[in-house]
Amino acid sequence: MSKLKQYIKQQAGLNTSDTVNGVLSDHLRHLCDQAIAHAAEEGRKTVMDRDFEPFLDLQ
Repeated sequence: MSKLKQYIKQQAGLNTSDTVNGVLSDHLRHLCDQAIAHAAEEGRKTVMDRDFEPFLDLQ
C-alpha cells in the first residue's frame, strides 16, 4: 500500500481510487513548475522548500 493510500485510510477511513495518483501528479508538476520559476527569478539553480511556500495554501 502506498504512503498516500495509508495516509488517507488513517486520516479518514476512506479508500483511494487508482486514478487519484494521476491527478496528484499533475498538481505536483504544476507546483514544481511554479517553484522552478521562483528559484530562477531569485537567480538560483537550486529549488528549495521556500520556493514552494508562496504557492501553498496551508491554512
